[in-house]
Amino acid sequence: MDFWLGVLFVAVGLIISIALHEIGHLVPAKLFGVKVSQYFVGFGKTLWSTKRGETEYGIKMLPLGGYVRMVGMFPPAREEVSEDAAAEARLRRRGLRGLMDSMAEDARSASAQEIGEELPDGQRHRVFYQLSTPKKLAVMFGGPVVNLIISTVLFAIILTAFGTATASNRISSVSECIVPASEQRECAAGDAESPAAMAGFEEGDRIVSWNGEPVTEWADISTAITDGGTEPATVVVDRGGEEVTLTVTPVLEDRPVVADGAVVTDADGEPVLAPVPFVGISAAYELTPQPLSAVPAFVGSVFTGTVDVVLSLPQRLVAIAQAVFGTEERDPGVVGLIGVGRFAGEIASIDSADYGAAERTADLLSLVASLNMALFVFNMIPLLPLDGGHIAGALFEGARRRLAQAFGRPDPGHADTAKLMPLTYLVIIVLGSMSLLLAFADIVKPVTLG
Repeated sequence: MDFWLGVLFVAVGLIISIALHEIGHLVPAKLFGVKVSQYFVGFGKTLWSTKRGETEYGIKMLPLGGYVRMVGMFPPAREEVSEDAAAEARLRRRGLRGLMDSMAEDARSASAQEIGEELPDGQRHRVFYQLSTPKKLAVMFGGPVVNLIISTVLFAIILTAFGTATASNRISSVSECIVPASEQRECAAGDAESPAAMAGFEEGDRIVSWNGEPVTEWADISTAITDGGTEPATVVVDRGGEEVTLTVTPVLEDRPVVADGAVVTDADGEPVLAPVPFVGISAAYELTPQPLSAVPAFVGSVFTGTVDVVLSLPQRLVAIAQAVFGTEERDPGVVGLIGVGRFAGEIASIDSADYGAAERTADLLSLVASLNMALFVFNMIPLLPLDGGHIAGALFEGARRRLAQAFGRPDPGHADTAKLMPLTYLVIIVLGSMSLLLAFADIVKPVTLG
């Protein structure tokens, strides 16, 4: 049950995010006088709708997106020709060029027909393509910016109200023996007992001081162990509200070298080992609230990380296909909606004393916040039908008009974005194929939190 509650939490969060994204388009479009005939969340069969004013609002069966239908997205061709002339031109042009021209003409015709049906003669100025460049940008940026705002607000709540997981001064586990760093195994007969086990450390102990020096976080403990070497150390721990004094003598053991929070590796990618004082205790991670000033840097790091993923998406998808249909390991950095749902379910159903309601809620909110950041970045790709494609078209139109004005040339008019319809259909096919590949990969070779 907990698994499906987690899936439901993220599903509802995603649907709300999509709905608010479309409101980000709807509000400025209406503000600038564009007629918006439909606002829908989802695709497919209509489950519910109602009309308020001139706009129909509703919910469709498949909650995989949404749309706002603005009248007049495509301007007419620069040179108007009769239907007979257009049909004759289509007959003369064959092959790929003729197909591409036909797609553009169909888009213009559909847009013109919609304008004729939706707007009377006195309101023909209420079309999207008649907006100025700044207004077009405001309408098309509106949706992605809402996702960015949602992501930022959620991360701000997570960081300031819940906090980030940091290594605390509480012990999560105690090694019973000393296992070489190069071996991944349980304790075996003949293994030496670890210094922590010999000293009597227990899981859940909170270290209060080390050799008389107060400690409040794991960094303090690591520094004290390193500085003390293999000399006996007096350690005071809080055990169930009672202070207990222990004596531990670290031993030198080869362990991975860590620099700037990352394990140092050699030319072959293997961890670099060095002898260090070893005790045999591990830190428990606890949520530590952060100041509001930490939010911009954190959101910035999430943004740049998401951009890196999107820029490397073609290579990652090839690797995923090779993993699904071959024997390679799957890249865990890219998953589809099924994979996101699995993450949510696993987060909700983790059974651990160190993972309570606060950690669970923070991670689920983080998942929704990350999805909104992904929606923002992905929608900025300058290709139709994504918002970035419309933004690119508006910028091209504005730049072309400014250049014409600067050189004293006639106004070149609206950008004929209908010419991009062949590319638009190709992008739709690619996005659909990508979604199917990720869905298939999430089923046959899933990524788990493990």
